[in-house]
Amino acid sequence: MRIRSYAKINLGLRILGKRSDGFHDLHTIFHRVDLFDTLTFEVVDGGILLETNRDDLPTDSGNLCVRAAEALLRRYPDRGVHMYLEKRIPAGAGLGGGSSNAAAVLRVLPGLLDLRISEDQLREVAAALGSDVPFFLQDGSAEARGRGELLEYFAFDAPWWILLVVPPIHVSTAWAYANLELRDNTGAPDLRDALFAARSDASALADLLQNDFERSVIRAHPGIGTVRTAMLDHGALGALMSGSGSSVFGLFSDEESARACAAEFDASHVVSLTEPHFSPGHIVVDS
Repeated sequence: MRIRSYAKINLGLRILGKRSDGFHDLHTIFHRVDLFDTLTFEVVDGGILLETNRDDLPTDSGNLCVRAAEALLRRYPDRGVHMYLEKRIPAGAGLGGGSSNAAAVLRVLPGLLDLRISEDQLREVAAALGSDVPFFLQDGSAEARGRGELLEYFAFDAPWWILLVVPPIHVSTAWAYANLELRDNTGAPDLRDALFAARSDASALADLLQNDFERSVIRAHPGIGTVRTAMLDHGALGALMSGSGSSVFGLFSDEESARACAAEFDASHVVSLTEPHFSPGHIVVDS
């Protein structure tokens, strides 16, 4: 079986404060874009094997795909899987690539290997693997709170050309949280309301496109700010760093402007363009 594992962007990201357990409460909108990894699964008699197209990726328990498979197969020692990961989503970019991969494993293996696990158990496993993993268990966009695991899914038909650019900069999420400058978000407009208003009123994007990580991350990595400025200079309705960086997305009203902006970035940047109304639908490519 071969499936696609899509990246996400954060359409707005507010960090509300640090919790007693050391994590931070947040408020964000997760939305998938047309950049994906591919995972291929083959049933074997026992054990877990992961291979990838990248020499710099771990293939043991340091990889979330393996940890996800281990969590599901702990009670099924006679069942196994061989996985091949073709990686396109850059790491350390705020796109949730590893989380998306892990969720793909959680979605596929129960059916492929006839595992008895409830939806609630799957969500518990996903949350233990990482804060972004639960979002990828279902299709659609979602409003997220808590660590990112408290999710309300909804359908959103994005009217924009979404240009995604990842500069050759790696940002550690742990570093981003350690250097976070908390803002007072009291009275800030509701993100989902701003999102739907922005479909027909570009001025509403100002309420939506705010990322509390952006100031400190761009101060440490000015190249991220350069990408954001380039998008605005080429006519983007709005541009924002996604997650803890280093990726930046711009929302464009027309294809010509989006493609002209994309052409400005050299080969050291990962560039992806998502068409308006994109919806990934079913993740299975073939079975």
